[in-house]
Amino acid sequence: MRWRPIPLLLWTIVVVAALAALVALRGAARADAPAAVAASGGPRYGLSTVGLSYPFAAAIAKGFSDAAVAAGATPVVLDAQGSVQKQANDIDDLVAQRVKGIAIMPLDSVVAQGWVDRVGRAGVPVAAVAALVGDPRTRAIDDVYPGLVALASQDEVAAGEAAGTLAAELLPRDRPARIAVIEGAAGFPEVEQRARGFRQGLDKAGVRYTIVASQPGNWTAEGGEAACQNILAAQPDIDLLFNEADDMVIGCARAVRAAGSHARLIGVGGSKLAVASIKAGAVDGTVCFKPEALGALAFEALHAPQAGPRFRTYPIPAVTRATVDACVGQW
Repeated sequence: MRWRPIPLLLWTIVVVAALAALVALRGAARADAPAAVAASGGPRYGLSTVGLSYPFAAAIAKGFSDAAVAAGATPVVLDAQGSVQKQANDIDDLVAQRVKGIAIMPLDSVVAQGWVDRVGRAGVPVAAVAALVGDPRTRAIDDVYPGLVALASQDEVAAGEAAGTLAAELLPRDRPARIAVIEGAAGFPEVEQRARGFRQGLDKAGVRYTIVASQPGNWTAEGGEAACQNILAAQPDIDLLFNEADDMVIGCARAVRAAGSHARLIGVGGSKLAVASIKAGAVDGTVCFKPEALGALAFEALHAPQAGPRFRTYPIPAVTRATVDACVGQW
């Protein structure tokens, strides 16, 4: 069945309700964090995050902070605000504060190699969360960078492959399908990894396809909407738009509806708003992530190091309207 634009009133109700729930969640998370830090008096553990304005990163910070407080420790979360230079300074600040361990959600996975080396020379355990450290084109996700006690992340290539396998079920088989990819932002390893996995999923399914366009959406709904508007204006016969993050797929859905397009829509991340949109029929599917679980895994790697594999992850199923209840959004 082809996707059909849903009535404006239903769309408005779904989006408003989902946004209200998301705002409430973020407000609760930000309100709880300072109180939790103040209530604890144990050893301090730092998290350098890419930016708390990103809901996925905010959920990782919540998971890290909740796990620290539960263990009697004090979380110290520093917000890089999307700046590589600020993140470098934040990591130096955490070392100067003599924290017991540092988790880094790197803005630039290649630059982060120097940060890990520097923290290691200071004698502070360091873990990476949500993105690998190293060149994603040459380092496998489970090949953890030397100097890290652990990498807590979903397998981004596997996530892309799950999205590609799902896409294969939605695409026409009587002709080569026309696909567009909405990427994240430059420097993030997930951009290349998810795109590579997506193509692998399509190839394994034996689908005939052409990727006719690829534009960055910078991880935001506004960016996703703008990218999809541009692509649909130039390529109105697109069959499917693969968005590398759920925030972008929400914006892309607005562009698809405005253009009167029947393009199918797939995201990545399992956000609350994407789950609501899948239930409403505005988005076809996503890959379910658990960012709070990642934050907790990163803290545990620093607080209680264990022998064995240093790559820590969890299952990441693709979900559609029929299976979306299995994905409980954490952001």
